[in-house]
Amino acid sequence: MTCKSSVEIITEWDIVAARQLGRKEAKALGFGTVDQARITTAVSELARNIYLYASIGRIEIERIETETEKKIVVIATDQGPGIEDVRKVMGEGYSTSGGLGAGLPGVKRLMDSLDIQSVVGVGTTIRAEKWLR
Repeated sequence: MTCKSSVEIITEWDIVAARQLGRKEAKALGFGTVDQARITTAVSELARNIYLYASIGRIEIERIETETEKKIVVIATDQGPGIEDVRKVMGEGYSTSGGLGAGLPGVKRLMDSLDIQSVVGVGTTIRAEKWLR
């Protein structure tokens, strides 16, 4: 069974809506409160990045439940400026916004897998997964 839902990210309020959706879907799949918080934080970071750097994009949350696995997949897409150097952005403490630089490295720590596809001038797609164990 697969269940998909999404939130378009245009305003700061959409970040809140994405967080709420992430928590709701994580809870529905059976994640405990600690993993719900991890997923919610990861969704928040991805949505905030869209808002700050791309202005417009989408957070999709997919609940996947089969006989052998249960997982939540978060896909953040935008048509923003793209990431010039993914390796640099993934370095601890790197920040272009003057923040703490915990964004994408933080998402990587919170989730079980993270894949970043980005083309400068075209946009970015980030896929993060968390498996229910």
